[in-house]
Amino acid sequence: MNLFLRSVLFSGTLLLSLRGVAQNTAYPYKVAQDLMLWHDNVDKEQQKFIIAGGGNDTLIRLAKDEAVNFQITDALLRRVDELQQHIEFDSTLNTNNKKKYLRALEILLRGFYQSYKAKDIQAAAAPALITAFDTAMKLDRNGQSIEPVIASGSYEIGKILVECFLYPTENIGVKPSRLYLTRRYCEMHPSLILNYLSSHPGLPFEDSLIVMAGHHDVRQLYDFATTSGELGAHIRNSKDTLVHIVAKLANSRNGSGQLYFPFLDNLVKGRITTEEIDKVKDDNLNYYRLLVRTRMDYAARILPPERDTPLEMNALTDMLMKKGKQVFVQEINALHTVDNPAVRFKILDPLTPAELYYLIVLSEDEIYTSSYLGVYDRIFQRMANPYGDSLIMQMHGDYFRKFIKMAAAYNKLDHFLGTMDKQNAGTIMKSFIIHLEKANEEEAVDVADSYSSIFEKNPTLARFILGEVKANYDRMIAADDKKGIVIYSLLETLFESADSSTGTDLSARLGIPPVYSVDYNSLADDSGRVIQQVFFYGDEDKDGQNSFINFMALFHPKPGAKPEWKITENPQWVTISSLKGKPVLIFANKPLFGEDDPDDKAQKALAAYLESRHLRPTIVIHRGHSYHVKYTIYQMPATARIVVLGSCGGYNNLSEVLKINEDAHIISSKQVGTKTVNEPILQAINNTLLAGKDIEWLPMWRELSARFQSDPGAKEKFDDYIPPYKNLGAIFIKAYRKAMDDE
Repeated sequence: MNLFLRSVLFSGTLLLSLRGVAQNTAYPYKVAQDLMLWHDNVDKEQQKFIIAGGGNDTLIRLAKDEAVNFQITDALLRRVDELQQHIEFDSTLNTNNKKKYLRALEILLRGFYQSYKAKDIQAAAAPALITAFDTAMKLDRNGQSIEPVIASGSYEIGKILVECFLYPTENIGVKPSRLYLTRRYCEMHPSLILNYLSSHPGLPFEDSLIVMAGHHDVRQLYDFATTSGELGAHIRNSKDTLVHIVAKLANSRNGSGQLYFPFLDNLVKGRITTEEIDKVKDDNLNYYRLLVRTRMDYAARILPPERDTPLEMNALTDMLMKKGKQVFVQEINALHTVDNPAVRFKILDPLTPAELYYLIVLSEDEIYTSSYLGVYDRIFQRMANPYGDSLIMQMHGDYFRKFIKMAAAYNKLDHFLGTMDKQNAGTIMKSFIIHLEKANEEEAVDVADSYSSIFEKNPTLARFILGEVKANYDRMIAADDKKGIVIYSLLETLFESADSSTGTDLSARLGIPPVYSVDYNSLADDSGRVIQQVFFYGDEDKDGQNSFINFMALFHPKPGAKPEWKITENPQWVTISSLKGKPVLIFANKPLFGEDDPDDKAQKALAAYLESRHLRPTIVIHRGHSYHVKYTIYQMPATARIVVLGSCGGYNNLSEVLKINEDAHIISSKQVGTKTVNEPILQAINNTLLAGKDIEWLPMWRELSARFQSDPGAKEKFDDYIPPYKNLGAIFIKAYRKAMDDE
């Protein structure tokens, strides 16, 4: 190694580490010839840090703080050099032991460098690492265990340090230190515990790790409890109440363990037994009722003074949603053509107001308009005292923002607020706006989503809400709450722009891509073609098949007119190509119905075809019942720039679309989509594309609105469609996620 001078300024003191000319070596002291290689190996590892820090022997810059860089440099250069010198001149060490500790120092530096490069440890840990090594080396020299050093430091330092004392004789503390580090790692990463234990059986603390893993992730515990190996046996034999109950459920003979999960917290606390659940789990009505009672119990316990966090509350919510939709909502939806309400809504006869409430708030993405209205009316008809504030109090405020948002969307908010006195109505709406900084993203989106409906139907209430948003923004500024500042600032911007006829600066103010237009070039591929993909679904009620027929009629020429579109088809999909104007290609699967999901196979075959020919759809259209939307979104290509849902645009739908393409423009309906509106919208989009023009939503929506003026029924349905620039929920999600990422 070349000779060099290292000068390190640390804590105001000039520390010199001289490797000058000394008896033909690169060190300021005589180094035994048979140790030179070991010293050089240490130097090479030091040199890696010098290069990584900018190649400056004076100061290794690995941190942003210069003071920290002084400490790093002092540790890795001066103190390591000092250790080398002490090892070289230690008369109590023979040559082999000197080699041993120089090699240990080399391993230490190499391990630290590798961990630093892998971002497993901060460079600022260098001083603590060198101190720990020095202490461990002294213990090892005296035949003592290094375990106390490992246990007193961080996991990252211990992991590097333990590798330094393996050769030629392993320190007596290595094995217990590794066990200690294994436990520390598992404690730091509880989600990895069960996978680790499955491949490393027999750890002395296995039982306590199983308990830790089980309390962290009950679902994962449930899965592992069914395994036949040693780990599965340990889980089933655990004395921990939670682990024992989960293992029992996982190994239930009838395979219905998942039906018990929603009640897990009460099972663990002894508030309910599996026998009580057994009595109702096969009865849809009574099982649903038990779910509702449990959800209300959990909702109350979340609030002060208990502030409890019930186990598997998400499992309860998911099952409550699933049963509500499958048992009740899908039936009343399916009977939407039945004129007699007593027949259509008969399945709801046994349900209480609370049970009906959860049907509404947990079926936003599936419930039809007429179904919602029927359920909503029955809530108040069955209340002894039909006051809206009493209802919200009875539900402990659970999902009350969702309830209000949906009431606004379905034009029931004025009725809801009218069921209580003015002061209480004001309190309810203040609660609707306040404390969003403590809520989840979905609740803030519900508030954003509701404003357009409120503004259109009740401008006075809209002004009140805007005032509350501004007041809460000021509150967040005073509290210096970053999340709250972002939320209320975004809401204020969105609400103030809701009645704008120009919206020219909304995108700039929110720092997101344009929401009022889509550039034509961003839709066309390298060959100048705009590719569209349309998802259809075969239904027993022929709804999807009829929708497909109506859709195809858009592209057939009128009698005597020259064809403008070419239609080709195969058993699974159709291809529609423009014959005039710019090239537009539309691919739509056929709505096949029958066993083994033939329309699903058709969609997959079409997707494979598009992929094989590098055809990237930038416009995706969903046609069909709202409960099919999730399947469309699941298959949606990441290239989608315009997404026409044509059915409920609830939070989950909007959020999932924007996860696929955060810049997507989404057209959705507050209520059920209809061909009366879907088809004119699609025609307007296609006409613009054929002309090679940018999509400008404001003028397009004005023209569509004028078109529907002569048909009150169609106009009413059109007004329920939300263009991208008014889709405040989608805009909020985009802007909020960007703002939080920038923090």
